Amino acid sequence: MLNFGRKSGRGGTSRVALVLLSAVAFGACESSYDEAAEEFFANRAPTPDPTPTPPPPPPPTGAGFGPTFSEVQANVFTPTCATSGCHAGGSPAAGLNLEAANSYAMIVGVASSQEAGLQLVNPTNPDQSYLIQKMEGTANTGQVMPPGGSIEQADIDVVRQWITDGAVDDTAAPPAGPIRVTTLSVAFNSTIQTTPAQITAGFDRELDASSVNANTFLLEGSNGDGVFDNGDDIAITAASITVPGGNPQSAVFSLSGITLADDTYRIRLLGSGASVIMDLDANALDGEFAGVFPSGNGTAGGDFVSRFTLTTPVVLGPTLDQIQGAIFTPDCATSGCHDNTTQAASLSLADADTSYAEMVGEFSNQTGQENVMLVAAGDPDASYLIRKMENAAGITGNVMPPPGRAPVPQADIDVIRLWITNGAER
Repeated sequence: MLNFGRKSGRGGTSRVALVLLSAVAFGACESSYDEAAEEFFANRAPTPDPTPTPPPPPPPTGAGFGPTFSEVQANVFTPTCATSGCHAGGSPAAGLNLEAANSYAMIVGVASSQEAGLQLVNPTNPDQSYLIQKMEGTANTGQVMPPGGSIEQADIDVVRQWITDGAVDDTAAPPAGPIRVTTLSVAFNSTIQTTPAQITAGFDRELDASSVNANTFLLEGSNGDGVFDNGDDIAITAASITVPGGNPQSAVFSLSGITLADDTYRIRLLGSGASVIMDLDANALDGEFAGVFPSGNGTAGGDFVSRFTLTTPVVLGPTLDQIQGAIFTPDCATSGCHDNTTQAASLSLADADTSYAEMVGEFSNQTGQENVMLVAAGDPDASYLIRKMENAAGITGNVMPPPGRAPVPQADIDVIRLWITNGAER
């Protein structure tokens, strides 16, 4: 019998006894061991993911300006809206001038001319403000403004907040002296091409709305002679004359549904006589105006007078007679060119009959262009007349009219194109 230890003796312990004791001891601590192990693995930090999830992107940058009229003007209206060819100058887009001196009176509390029932800026209500709808591209009329929607939503949100806060004019200083005119939507002595939807005047304090009416806010035409007060002036009756509740420092002469004839017009806001425009303290308008705002000479009383001219552009129709009168006669059939005497390039465009006979279905006589028709009915791109005007590749000689003379506007060339496309009829 193998022996793995000392023999048993007094006070000794056998191998078997040790095994039995160990088994008893292990059995007694097994549960505590399991609990310790479970606690160890539970508290152990997890193994890092070798490809951790990237952090979320940073939030969009804020607008960087506050919800006040002065900051909205400086950061939105002036750089984005009141630009050349848009909402600036004497004939602004949609009749809406958003330059700093004009914008508040033009938009706050003023009815939209494009969307009935909406104000351009409805104080405390941005969702019902046409300005916001146009900026966000949700308006029922037209496209988003500016075209392409270049105003960031963060900036629009600041404009929204300004409106929500009441659309207050923080640039307004307490006026000194009598009430004065501070802005007019149709610029002094300007020439416009379409009838404005309305004429809006802004003032340096709140108006007595009852004093603004057809007797004190006047629009008159000169009856074609450019002269007033000679007995033939034409009074224009407004669709309505109002002081907007949301902006009692402005007055609106509505021309909704009215088309003015081409003429010189006079706007008058009366500060003298039996009926005058007044502020809430019954001070009469200080109106004298020499083309620079604000109006007045420092003394209450005096009429504000401004003028503008309406000249509707001549829209060429696709007839040869119209094209002859608007383009060929003044631009081509001139002395030394395509008149009957000179007949440059053996071509006379002296009158409509001659122009038709000389060009429609006739081939060019210029070198290299002998197989090209001057006017190929139905095909403007194959017509040498069009190619010469547009300075197309491959033409012989100069563009027409020649350098040094005003080119024919593309819009006019497009009308000639349409005439040719429609068959170049006489």
